[in-house]
Amino acid sequence: MTQAFSDQEFTTDWFRTTQLTWDKLLTQFKPQRILEVGSYEGASACYAIKLLSGLVDHLEIHCIDTWTGGIEHQVEGIDMAAIEERFKRNMAIEIDNAACSVDLHIHKSTSAIALAKLIADGKTSYFDFAYVDGSHQATDVLTDAVLSFQLVRHLGVIGYDDYLWKIDPDPLQAPKIAIDAFTNVFSQKVAVIPNIPLYQLYVSKIED
Repeated sequence: MTQAFSDQEFTTDWFRTTQLTWDKLLTQFKPQRILEVGSYEGASACYAIKLLSGLVDHLEIHCIDTWTGGIEHQVEGIDMAAIEERFKRNMAIEIDNAACSVDLHIHKSTSAIALAKLIADGKTSYFDFAYVDGSHQATDVLTDAVLSFQLVRHLGVIGYDDYLWKIDPDPLQAPKIAIDAFTNVFSQKVAVIPNIPLYQLYVSKIED
């Protein structure tokens, strides 16, 4: 279990391998408007607050999750209601201890609906950083990639977790084919950020 403050609880350490990447990338980039697709217990959002709250005066974070779980969570029989409550508690503790003001927006929804609503609400080219770590099914990942692109500003960054993740031989049940399709089709609009471990992929939006 990874703990940031004594009352926080994270039952997995999935985000641990990402911390070194964020230590370098986010401290240099200093995003203040952050969009997260897939929040689970809040480990990544909490770490972003911890990492950035001494570097910026204000953070606005939008977290999107259904808290019903993906296929892998359903197979494992994970209590997603408990996960959602843990997310809320962990985030509240992190925000209370932050060195800057934090404006948290929770979107309990499918990512396609939540991202489309943000676009409809005028948030196109609004976010500095988007982190896509929701459904691992290729159709969902591709949808998240395209919609997140619309929401990130020029020279903003989009990160895709679990680039090489798979539990099924069917490539449509994993993120890689969708991320590859997006980066190929949008190759004139995004630039892959180099020197990041291949389990994740990060791009900068170089053209609207």
